[in-house]
Amino acid sequence: MQEPNIQHVAVLGAGSMGHGIAEVAAIAGYTVSVRDIKAEFVEDGLDNIEWSLNKLAEKGQIDESAEEVFDRVEGYTDLGTAVEDADLVVEAVPEKMEIKKDTFAEVDEHAPEGAIIASNTSGLSITEMASATDRPEQVVGTHYFNPPVRMDLVEVVHGEQTSEETLERVHAYVDSIGKTGIDVKKDVHGFVVNNVLVPFMGEAAWMLDSGECTVEAADAGMVFNRGYPMGPFELNDYGGIDIAADFLESSEYEVPPSIAEHVDDETLGRKSGAGYYTYEDGPGTTYGPGDGEDFDTLRIEARMINEAAKLVGNDVATPEDIDLGVRLGGRFPLGTCRVGDTIGLDTVLEKLETLYEETGAARYAPADYLVELVEDGHTGVDAGRGFYDYTGEWPYQFLNVDLDDRGVLSIEFDRTERLNAFSEEMFAEVGRALDDADTDEVSCVVFSGAGDRAFSAGADITGFMANAPTEISDVEEPIEKIYGFDRPTVAAIDGFCLGGGFELMLACDIRLATEASTFGSPEVDLGLIPGGGGTQRLTRLVGEPRAKELIFRGNHFGAEQAADWGIINRAVAEDDFEETVAEFVDDIASGPKTALKVAKQVINEGQDASLDAGLKLESQGFGLLTTTDDMIEGVEAFRDDREPDFED
Repeated sequence: MQEPNIQHVAVLGAGSMGHGIAEVAAIAGYTVSVRDIKAEFVEDGLDNIEWSLNKLAEKGQIDESAEEVFDRVEGYTDLGTAVEDADLVVEAVPEKMEIKKDTFAEVDEHAPEGAIIASNTSGLSITEMASATDRPEQVVGTHYFNPPVRMDLVEVVHGEQTSEETLERVHAYVDSIGKTGIDVKKDVHGFVVNNVLVPFMGEAAWMLDSGECTVEAADAGMVFNRGYPMGPFELNDYGGIDIAADFLESSEYEVPPSIAEHVDDETLGRKSGAGYYTYEDGPGTTYGPGDGEDFDTLRIEARMINEAAKLVGNDVATPEDIDLGVRLGGRFPLGTCRVGDTIGLDTVLEKLETLYEETGAARYAPADYLVELVEDGHTGVDAGRGFYDYTGEWPYQFLNVDLDDRGVLSIEFDRTERLNAFSEEMFAEVGRALDDADTDEVSCVVFSGAGDRAFSAGADITGFMANAPTEISDVEEPIEKIYGFDRPTVAAIDGFCLGGGFELMLACDIRLATEASTFGSPEVDLGLIPGGGGTQRLTRLVGEPRAKELIFRGNHFGAEQAADWGIINRAVAEDDFEETVAEFVDDIASGPKTALKVAKQVINEGQDASLDAGLKLESQGFGLLTTTDDMIEGVEAFRDDREPDFED
């Protein structure tokens, strides 16, 4: 990816989004100007940045001191002064087109010739904003999600005249500030995430208004039956019911009566003290696991899948970007296109057609692309193709899988929006990655976690609550595959390693961690016990008394303690971690595959055998290896005082 060629970022608007966008830029090392129309607004924004930086510094989540980062931020009320040296200007002014166009025109007058002008709008037309400037090719959408410091997603939106150079520079900038950009290739209302997310809330409201569900049933159904982090009414209250109403009013669909009534009554959710639930003088959400037993979850998911199909069919976004967007921006457990492929697109289409015939409502009209997929027999995972092609290299959603020329198979957990917590689908992907690996080509496997905070923070328990006990036990299979895999496995741990992540780590042969990493089996706090062999492998490593202590109390402990107890092989400084992992991996990757395989089998199987039986296993393995070419090469290399060149 090219360099963004940006040093100075100007942010217009010091409110919750503006000061967050400015803070993210400053943390990444950019010089930042923050401008608002009144001095008190600017001061409030700067105070919020300083407070947030201090909190991040206290938690060790920034590399510099709060003071060093804050020194890169200046506040202004004069727009011309704020943007005069800017390479990138991001507007975060009120969501009114006329205000934005006026702002863009003024920026165009004062900003340097090569400066990019970006809008943080959540759905207004980038093309129309660009029309207020003489540089439409340098105007782009950069829709951050709230709060920008914590949310990883930025929608990069093409205006009709946005140049490729501008898009490349903006994507490079988004990457440089530690965010993930998805490409919104057409300037459609609501972009990607909101077009998929709003039906989640809107369709539930229609069902409530027609007497087909209660608020509690809808929320419980989507959370406990389908694994979403919030129910549709809970999410509506959290984000503000007026926000959903504004989106629907400016779209092709009607506003559900209950949403309109809440807006009229100014009961807008948490921010007003009451919405679908009562917060200020009430209990807040009131749903529980049993409330959604009969709720029609397919109706809501069919709506979302249909909107995703419109986006793909109209070349607005790829299935990959849609799914990444709803995961990072909506915290959905699984991408919407992948949900459709899993349910079966024929089932989704049938549901929509039935609803459309019954009601005539435009929101149920099936997308042309959805119809086309079903007619072509591309109905999802079971058919081998749907939104994704499942006949070739598997389209992983939660893993980054790579095999290098040394035979090192790298499997990186990439669910950073949940601190790499394991869902059922993510566990299944680990199992598939190992099943698909050709052990003749693999020398060893290295597991790691994406992001800078977690190897894996555990299992996504809410998602598992939808499954029967027999299905939950299926997630242990991938961990057993790691333990029994024919090649050595290495866990490279940086950050949280808890619950399911801890159990997966215990199944690896070599365990290396940064000194700042945190370990634990906190399942007892959820009324559970460790799975995936967690009770048994931990006991074999540390003994019964300490295993009971760790499991019964559920406490976290540090990497140095884990090393002292023999749970991990090394706890090393952050600066030395990559080198240490590389040294272990290099030694293993250059070793004899057959001997390493046999050594692993003998050690693993011998743990459950008597000493006499274990010695017999060792003797059998030794005898087998004396017949291999690798043994001959090893002996000759020893005699010749050279490094062996193993072929197996």
